[in-house]
Amino acid sequence: MRSPLLDTTGAVAAQAPDETVAAHYGDPYAEQRALAGGRALVDRSNREVVRITGPDRLSWLNDLSSQKLDTLQPGTPTQTLLLDPQGRVEHHLTLVDDGEAVWAHVEPGTSAELVAFLEKMRFMLRVEVADVTSGYAVVSLAPPAPDGSPAATGVTVEGAVAMGGDVLVPRERLGGLPDELDLRPAGLWAYEALRIAAYVPRLGFETDHKTIPHEVGWIEAAVHLSKGCYRGQETVARVHNLGHPPRRLVFLHLDGSVDELPPHGAPVTLGVGTPVEAEPEAAVEGSAEPGQIGFVGSSARHYELGPIALAVVKRTVPVDIDLLAGGVAASQEVVVPPDAGRNVKIDPALRRRIR
Repeated sequence: MRSPLLDTTGAVAAQAPDETVAAHYGDPYAEQRALAGGRALVDRSNREVVRITGPDRLSWLNDLSSQKLDTLQPGTPTQTLLLDPQGRVEHHLTLVDDGEAVWAHVEPGTSAELVAFLEKMRFMLRVEVADVTSGYAVVSLAPPAPDGSPAATGVTVEGAVAMGGDVLVPRERLGGLPDELDLRPAGLWAYEALRIAAYVPRLGFETDHKTIPHEVGWIEAAVHLSKGCYRGQETVARVHNLGHPPRRLVFLHLDGSVDELPPHGAPVTLGVGTPVEAEPEAAVEGSAEPGQIGFVGSSARHYELGPIALAVVKRTVPVDIDLLAGGVAASQEVVVPPDAGRNVKIDPALRRRIR
């Protein structure tokens, strides 16, 4: 559904899968500063909303997904993953329980598959699942926190479902919300730049059909390591206790002299002049690019850091060498360390907190 905020003066539509919301409203850097300072809202109404009701909803979701939800307190936002039997990520949900229902928002185009799966798993339990995207819109009042959790704000939106820095508002109120809250609209470019700077992965961008939670740092944000069984748990437990994930998420500082940002999916290769001994033993499985050791997930221009990106590379790539992201020179910052797994936790100090 096309957002009414696209009719705002200066609004420029984003690219797929976000084409129904604004990329920016004419001043992307000012919009980033305003969002970081709590003076803006971001229209993310292209995201889809699922509502789950019934007295068994939390215990049921607890049994199906990676997060411990059976004891979730009303009003506490969290994240969870649905994995396939091999532990690969299929769905990422940001959710909250309001005491009567669980509200979750997911990536554009994924709710139908999610609802179909949940319907198959109802059995005789007292739960009802509904896609309510047509009635509710996701609006973000703050960028994501470095651990991926929705950051709390001091803004209250009457009649909305609060999810930390995100709110679910009745869709008919979306067009007037900036005036109602006295906040300037900021485009998705602003949100994405701050998300990348906070090292927060996005499903479908920093993930592919092979992604497991350890690779992108979702262990800290969306997985509970001591809860009961759920589909895909064997892989999570095996990697956490015995092994390492085959790939790792990295943050990239891109060469600012290049006009173009590397697009999603662009190949990551070793930088010019990299010693031969630093080369991984093989390129990425199935890659068409010679020497490819990863792919670009998301890229953006940050108002302080300049051009930046998140990428996924082979675990064996040394952390101290330069890379090429879609042909653009890039230096690394560690997000997921090469020794992740085997009970090694990601150091919270590594996660930058941009203000």
